Amino acid sequence: MTRSSDEAGSVSAFVAVIAIGLIMVAGLVYDGGQVLAAQATARDLAANAARAGAQELDLDALRADGIAVLDPDRAAGAAHDYLQASDVEGDVTVAGADITVTVRVVARMRILPVPDRIVQASDRATATTGVTDGDTGA
Repeated sequence: MTRSSDEAGSVSAFVAVIAIGLIMVAGLVYDGGQVLAAQATARDLAANAARAGAQELDLDALRADGIAVLDPDRAAGAAHDYLQASDVEGDVTVAGADITVTVRVVARMRILPVPDRIVQASDRATATTGVTDGDTGA
């Protein structure tokens, strides 16, 4: 069987195109998974930092009025300390009994030729004085 000279190398070009396509699909799967993991991490860090800050009550206000409000400086400090220990950046806002933490996490793109993604998540925690209506305490 003889091969004509115009068909030489046609299979190699086809394989190269298919291989590039498969690498791009693998990149979508792997790098997409990295973005999803970064989103979960950002949500977890924001929630935990907010909980850490929500523990810093203004004890004078609690003893005087029985109302749970946060000490803004200590609450923000506790949340920032948690974020710093986790090696992430974030913003903290304290208002009364509420603390809101917004976290930014970088999702590194390893396969796709695109820039890294910055994933952002926020969470809020509220200080309370104890079991509230509807809570079972369990």
